[in-house]
Amino acid sequence: MLVVDKPAGIAVHASPGGGVALESYFDALRFGLPKKPSLAHRLDRATSGCLVLGRHPKALRRLGRLFSSGQVKKRYWAVVSSEPPESSGIIDLPLLKKGRDNHRWHMVVDESGKPAQSEYRLLGRGDGCYWLELTPHTGRTHQLRVHCAHMGFPIVGDYLYGSAESRKSSPPLHLHAQMIEIPLYPKRSAIIVEAQPPSHMIKLLQSCGYHL
Repeated sequence: MLVVDKPAGIAVHASPGGGVALESYFDALRFGLPKKPSLAHRLDRATSGCLVLGRHPKALRRLGRLFSSGQVKKRYWAVVSSEPPESSGIIDLPLLKKGRDNHRWHMVVDESGKPAQSEYRLLGRGDGCYWLELTPHTGRTHQLRVHCAHMGFPIVGDYLYGSAESRKSSPPLHLHAQMIEIPLYPKRSAIIVEAQPPSHMIKLLQSCGYHL
């Protein structure tokens, strides 16, 4: 297994429109193995932080079981533009994919969608912004982004689900996969990996009380 600190703004997969894709560089991460590693899960293009790769097929199968069964714990940091109604809580709203093709789809809250649960905790306040710890209990596409926006505290820089102001100014998305905990071996302690927040998030995080 490898855990890489994915930069914001880079897709994990190559897209039809071209551009840089993280998986194009996986061959450099073989470290002596005959085949390059493969993705064990996904992060959005705009999201930074911990991304897990399996180094061979057996590892990928094991990691796949851990992710699908909910045994992998993930913690995200986000800066949002409005204060949540409570200092902590659980958002339990089903999500449905809308749209006709990969260029026009988006996720919406819909009772006919798949179950999705996200836990949040307020870590600090700044000048018109708020630092949240987010823990997804399910792994739906864009889950944290949609849940935060639907509840009235959109993530700063969310051009797809955020406020009209966010879409107009288009700052980078302030969402970071800060920690991942993987119980890779049954009789050993879980592996915990943390990633420092990207440079574009530091200013607002510091205004909310974060210290380097």
